[in-house]
Amino acid sequence: MDIFSLKNKTAIVTGALGLIGKKHCEALASAGANVVVADVNGAKCEEFAVALGSNHLGIGVDVTSETSLKAAKDAILAQYGSIDVLVNNAAINDMFENPAMAAELSAFENYPLDAFQKSLDVNVTGVFLCSQVFGTVMANQGSGSIINVASTYGMVGPDQSIYRNECGEQTFYKSAAYPVTKGAVINFTRFLAAYWGNKGVRVNTLSPGGVENSQNEFFVQNYSAKTLLGRMAQSNDYQGAIVFLASDASAYMTGANLVVDGGWTAI
Repeated sequence: MDIFSLKNKTAIVTGALGLIGKKHCEALASAGANVVVADVNGAKCEEFAVALGSNHLGIGVDVTSETSLKAAKDAILAQYGSIDVLVNNAAINDMFENPAMAAELSAFENYPLDAFQKSLDVNVTGVFLCSQVFGTVMANQGSGSIINVASTYGMVGPDQSIYRNECGEQTFYKSAAYPVTKGAVINFTRFLAAYWGNKGVRVNTLSPGGVENSQNEFFVQNYSAKTLLGRMAQSNDYQGAIVFLASDASAYMTGANLVVDGGWTAI
């Protein structure tokens, strides 16, 4: 179906070396796009770009640095001549090195201000800067698709009970940082869709659910029980949505939030 084709299109994925970032890249490449693998480790980006096949580019970027992003923009335009798709996927999700301290450190009363600020810098400012630098190219050329990756927790509050183990012990708290930043991403999408609609630039949100990734069995069971499909997502469950939003298959769609969460937010 030609409307899903991304042949001769240039697609940038930030946070491209993450669990679903790699799957986004693979999906866009399969649809025919020239994929720009963008993440902090330039060497690993280049390596993964080669693994994707010919005509792809790996480039190291810091999404919080305007200088870094402008240098990336110049390199991309020099190689491909256009920027057609931007997937704002880079984000911080809280991780604690010491599991024994995770519940204490992640509790709202103790949550570090610097951790909150870092999430704002990457999850919100990073989306703003990438959209400004790369999206301006789209606006000037009169076409493009920006996909901002948010989360179900951008729409609903975290259910802290899913982080309790079989003994009823709270092993972790989902912090304020993630839902606050992802909620901001959803409304930034609406702003940008309204601002650049007359320039031919479509801006949509993809809100994924949780991905199974070797978590504790009690967590997987707790999470799965809250979804209508009875399972967590697999890392490739968002590939169809990414190609849909990037391509002409969604040509009359902008300012929307595409929720792909197994029914988590439906009830």
